Amino acid sequence: MSEWTPRDRSALIVIDVQQGFDDAGWWGRRNNPDCEANVAALVHRWRTLGRPLVFVQHDSDNEASPLHPSNPGNAFKGVVAGSPDLLVHKSVNSSFHGSPDLNAWLTDEGIEQIVICGITTNHCCETTARVGGNLGYDVAFVLDATHTFDRNTPDGEHIDAELLALITATNLHGEFATVVATADLLR
Repeated sequence: MSEWTPRDRSALIVIDVQQGFDDAGWWGRRNNPDCEANVAALVHRWRTLGRPLVFVQHDSDNEASPLHPSNPGNAFKGVVAGSPDLLVHKSVNSSFHGSPDLNAWLTDEGIEQIVICGITTNHCCETTARVGGNLGYDVAFVLDATHTFDRNTPDGEHIDAELLALITATNLHGEFATVVATADLLR
């Protein structure tokens, strides 16, 4: 992948790694079965190095969604354990549009570099990377520490999750973020 070096104050932003995304009946087929293991490795590394750690939790407004706060799927998966430096709750795609205010916290902490991982690649992770890039952060997007689901186009054509992830990487790299692999950040 690409060259990108995290600094001591790089914040790892772990987005929506929630149990509700295991509901294949709701979401469909996913890609990247290694996503959660890669997220766990990154969280462990950030904790070991004492770097800032942010967890983001999607609280869906749709009561039928597995991610609605009243449903058990709203809970984090086991790889997102322990206390973060900041917990952001959101009901939209961008982690910068939740509560508490992520941008204000990063600014107050003097953090200029963020690392994005979580679920889903082409929705909340991509949106957060785009907004972060627009706000002037040096953004790393850890593609193999994200996953997404197959989708259909408006015309009904089936698009595999692998292709959607590749398109996200192509859209982000060099414009909003640097696309990296977990191994690049664990060295």
